[in-house]
Amino acid sequence: MSTNTIDYAKKIVLDYDKLAKLCKAYQELEHKIICTIGSWDQLHVGHVRYLLKAREHGDILVVGADSDRAIKLYKGPYRPLNPQIERLEMLSYQECVNFATVVDDVTDDGKWQYGLLDCIRPNVFIAVTDSYPEDQLNQIRERCGEVVVLSRQAETSSSSLFHKAMKDFLAPMAEFMKKSGLV
Repeated sequence: MSTNTIDYAKKIVLDYDKLAKLCKAYQELEHKIICTIGSWDQLHVGHVRYLLKAREHGDILVVGADSDRAIKLYKGPYRPLNPQIERLEMLSYQECVNFATVVDDVTDDGKWQYGLLDCIRPNVFIAVTDSYPEDQLNQIRERCGEVVVLSRQAETSSSSLFHKAMKDFLAPMAEFMKKSGLV
């Protein structure tokens, strides 16, 4: 049995004050902190490629996962497919991710309040093309040393997978039920 096992639970840090202290300690040791935020629902190859590319921009990768509440605001009442604690756990299993946390500082109209960035003050923030309008990128730049915008890393998206499943499964089922007189 290996003595070099990773305690993945320690990579999940829900307390922003604790996360800020960890990041500050790494920055004192001249490590570059990278941060990115997303839903991470139905983790797929595009997500993992994106996280690996993000990690190339520094030393310590902090990943914010939108809360269940925030995702419902952004993507509708049937999302997320996976609860936030499971999404955080999946992120913790990614070797390139050092810390994962929940992002819930979103107003009822879906506006992010930048609490994670204000707390950890990363050196680099990683975004994906078309995920933030320019005015929001400028607000992010005020809180970080650098903003890097990456292209999407795969044609797959959780939303497209969800919509495909709905179309391929539920639509034929509804048609069958209608023809069978069940509805």
